[in-house]
Amino acid sequence: MSETTSHRLDERLSALNARWQDYVARGGFEQFVEFSVALNSLAEQLGRLRLPGLLRISEGLENAALARFGDPESHPLAAQEISALQRQVDALTGAITSSRRPVGERRVEEVPSSVPDPEWVRPRAVWVMATPDSEMTNGLAEQLNHFGFRPQRCDWHDPLPEGEQPLAVLFIGDAAPDQERQLERVAAVRQAVPASQLFYLGAERAMESVVLLMRAGIDITVPREEGVTSVLTRILDLVQTREQEKYRVLIVEDSRVAAVVIQRTLAEHSIDSLVVADPGTLLDAVGSYRPDLILMDMYMPRFNGVEATRVLRQVSGYQALPIVYLSSESDIGMQVEALRLGGDQFLTKPFNPVVLAAVVRTKIERYRDALRSTRTDGLTGLLNHTASKARLKAMVESLPAHGNLCVAMLDIDHFKAINDTYGHPVGDQVIRNLAWLLKGRLRATDLIGRYGGEEFILALPDAPPERAHAVIERIRRDFAVLPHAHNEGTLYSTFSAGLACSLHYPTAAELTEAADHALLEAKRQGRNQVVAACMQ
Repeated sequence: MSETTSHRLDERLSALNARWQDYVARGGFEQFVEFSVALNSLAEQLGRLRLPGLLRISEGLENAALARFGDPESHPLAAQEISALQRQVDALTGAITSSRRPVGERRVEEVPSSVPDPEWVRPRAVWVMATPDSEMTNGLAEQLNHFGFRPQRCDWHDPLPEGEQPLAVLFIGDAAPDQERQLERVAAVRQAVPASQLFYLGAERAMESVVLLMRAGIDITVPREEGVTSVLTRILDLVQTREQEKYRVLIVEDSRVAAVVIQRTLAEHSIDSLVVADPGTLLDAVGSYRPDLILMDMYMPRFNGVEATRVLRQVSGYQALPIVYLSSESDIGMQVEALRLGGDQFLTKPFNPVVLAAVVRTKIERYRDALRSTRTDGLTGLLNHTASKARLKAMVESLPAHGNLCVAMLDIDHFKAINDTYGHPVGDQVIRNLAWLLKGRLRATDLIGRYGGEEFILALPDAPPERAHAVIERIRRDFAVLPHAHNEGTLYSTFSAGLACSLHYPTAAELTEAADHALLEAKRQGRNQVVAACMQ
């Protein structure tokens, strides 16, 4: 967990405890609403950070709070209920605090080179829980090591490793103990490492078996036929988890009081918002603000919400933009008609703030997922060519006055020969392996994109040129010794890279062009090397 991410989690946990203590002291319904909103915000943060054990504890507290929500007359709660909630608040606070153990130092592999090992991304611990003679374990541990992890193997009955919390725990179902002892072990591991993702490899395709594993604490089950490839992809996705751009909501509401209440609720969940009181300015506001969702009042001067929505739906770029109606309208027929004419959901006033925030976040996440599917490469899961260029442009434009950004273009050497000799499926695996290696060795803040074919683009913010060169050189050496298995044995591949720095090439276009020229020079010099662009 990065320092910034940890700080944001601390802020939400501190807000939760402050609002709970405020409710204990004052006992009002408004204080309980504030506590519930803060709790929902913390749960959403834990979900975004993929901390499933902590999320379960948080959701348990959230369900207990919502069950006691009631109405103003039901507060303050009885002393016994407050004590029960206090125990759950303390358990959540303790679990989040204990999940932060010091991370070990980065290992230095025995690879001869004059290039110093860059302290870039510390290897993440992954526990592999399996019987000693498991067929999968050796190969899986080797693959994890290659892709920048530190696998720690232990038997189903061994004491758990000490030290840092693992990024993930893999349970290998091959020759595992009987089901009851298996589930007990999973539950014990879940309790010991609440912030880690738990995988079970080799699960039966049976509803009852999977449900029992999930109840014990498993987050993801992987059928045996999907094997190591699926597990590696999912673990590498954990590494690339990053704080997303802030959600944006456009509030179309003529009542200033209602608008303030809505904005306050959204702000509690770190959702940015803009209020439009006059629906006549809606098109301009949508174009300039670029919201992820619109909260639309049904009845306003000049136009009603349905008419405004129908106008928006005439614009091709806004046809999929989520629109949620907020209104005191209780007539079901009117609500259905409003949805039929372009709305996505209908919430009645007065609204529950937790429900409103949950609806907004869910709609936005699905909307962004749909947009993301058009921006990612199907083979590697990386950003595609168009999305990579857009992201690089945004990164350059957001650089501070004296900031720095290094861009690298990578190209797999003699890739056509690999396809011609071993076939396109093997070539695809080589591309995928390089993508995995990049994901495992680079930071969540770095840009990693598949630029086209066997070519990749990287952008490393806040990296001095010599450090960026050392990082990419390290990855080049590791890729050169990475085995790519195929039906007839194993092959090895290399890549060439060109590097350019924004200190000398200030625009995204100039950076890309300079890195590409340096890449061509690396190939002219014999391939399998990193060349820095000449300074202007």
